[in-house]
Amino acid sequence: MIAEVLELNSISQKIAANTPDEFPSGPGTREAAVAVILREHRARLQILFIQRATQEGDPWSGHMAFPGGHRDPTDASLKAVAQRETAEEIGLDLDGASYLGALDHQRAMPRGRPLNMLIAPHVFALEGDPTFSPNYEVSEVVWADLAPLVDGTSHDTKTYSLQGKPTIFNGYRLAGGHFVWGLTYRMLKGFFATIDDAWQPPQEL
Repeated sequence: MIAEVLELNSISQKIAANTPDEFPSGPGTREAAVAVILREHRARLQILFIQRATQEGDPWSGHMAFPGGHRDPTDASLKAVAQRETAEEIGLDLDGASYLGALDHQRAMPRGRPLNMLIAPHVFALEGDPTFSPNYEVSEVVWADLAPLVDGTSHDTKTYSLQGKPTIFNGYRLAGGHFVWGLTYRMLKGFFATIDDAWQPPQEL
């Protein structure tokens, strides 16, 4: 079943048939978008992550994430935001990639504090092995096999300090040791539920 799910054609069809949940954008709502980027590599489907650079004052400092950022007044759409930010952050032009569609909006909740901010994930598929030129916001670009994420074998936990207390967070441990948690973990679960009607989230602590 996993093999059937992890086919770009199947993923494309599932996303095209899905109507994503969108949050209303009212006065003061900050809008952002990210690019969920897939590729086939050596007969395996992979997904792209970035590690955000360590910056004081950034609530997502050092986190594993998808490339993306805030909407500018000149951006025509949230999809355009994801494309522009990907080009700025890692030097990847998504104009030549296949656009598969949008996923459910997410709310930003850094350190458990809800913000009046929505994030729209947009899914793209590309071919080949592109080179990247990360800017100052990105410390690393990582391709990860999608199968162990979807089937839950790479599910793990990590303890962080939240409001001065040690708190266990669920997430996915990538092959290189990186830990994907928080907002990006929530986006991944929404993605998997979209592409596989039978998908069940991992058992969480």
